[in-house]
Amino acid sequence: MKRGDLCPELRNTARKLPDPYANHYGVIPPPPPETGIRLGALLPRVQAGRQALARVNAIAEELKDPYLISRTLTRREAVSSSTIEGTRSTLDELLLVEEQGDDAARVEARQVRDYAQVLETLLPQARRQGNAIFTQALIQDLHRAVMRDVPDYADPPGALRQRVVWIGGVNINHSTYNPPPPDAVADCLTETIDYLGNTGLQATHQDVLIRMAVAHSHFEAVHPFRDGNGRVGRLLLPLMMAADGQVPLYLSPGIEAHKDRYFASLKAAQQQLHWAEMVAFLADIVVETVDELMATRAALAALRESWVGRRRFRKGSAALTALDVLPHYPIVTVRRLGDLLDISGPQAAMALKQLQDAGIVAEKTGYVRNRIFVATEALAIINRPFGADVPG
Repeated sequence: MKRGDLCPELRNTARKLPDPYANHYGVIPPPPPETGIRLGALLPRVQAGRQALARVNAIAEELKDPYLISRTLTRREAVSSSTIEGTRSTLDELLLVEEQGDDAARVEARQVRDYAQVLETLLPQARRQGNAIFTQALIQDLHRAVMRDVPDYADPPGALRQRVVWIGGVNINHSTYNPPPPDAVADCLTETIDYLGNTGLQATHQDVLIRMAVAHSHFEAVHPFRDGNGRVGRLLLPLMMAADGQVPLYLSPGIEAHKDRYFASLKAAQQQLHWAEMVAFLADIVVETVDELMATRAALAALRESWVGRRRFRKGSAALTALDVLPHYPIVTVRRLGDLLDISGPQAAMALKQLQDAGIVAEKTGYVRNRIFVATEALAIINRPFGADVPG
């Protein structure tokens, strides 16, 4: 990291790192700003993001659904956030792991599953507790959850780092940013958490979109763990929305699709304290994510109508009821469907047989037992690349 790349305020806060990195400096980020962020020419993009949030909140209110939540969308979020960090899995693989269990699962798939499950568990909690949910214990629990299945992680998951880390470059000589020295991490993280609590001036000067951008950038600048900071930082985004009473959106697919802009915006915030670029970037991703969500919901609704026309369903039958389940469980077993619909195994098997005969699901294993059924058309809609047209 070149100190000349830092704005004067950060050059003044930079401290020499401990040996063997004493020739290098780590940045002590100042506390997150609590007053208004000057947006200038970026204001129209931020206003579009605010309008998109209002739009999705209005739809959620109309549907009496505070989350517009879909199990598959939380899992797509997990896949994309992990991919940004180099952990490769797929939505198909993740859904299979949840049906088959850990025995046949790759380590990478288990890591992605852990991310999805902690998000699904904590969103309702954030909705209930509001900003009080943000504590150091929560941050450490998030890290513990996403790193517990990483076999080569050197520290205890959840423990704050005691080592020097850097961002960018194969070694510290070529880094683009050096987070604070280990002995400053706890105090810096406390400033992030205090900001997340939203009890200061930011409560009146900043809306949730600005606070998401600032909190995420500051957390990544602190870099409190040796690894896994990106995943934890992106988990905070939907949690902040839920805590604010907003519909939690899953932004990682959009961030992954614009990864270069994401890192450039983070760099501007971390090196120059140019928060506005990160605010505008997140606003763009919110707009695209809402568009994507609406397209997905419309396509799944149209698909269900198509399914209903493929055979004569008895009113109230398990097969007809299953049509509402398949977008959330496009990969499903007989046992899973039985549990979801509270019906017996033979009833669930009969329902899946009817759906298979109608071309709505396909059996993929060829087994007599432990069969797995896939609603391929639903999966294609949910799993399409971010921004791609809905399959027709």
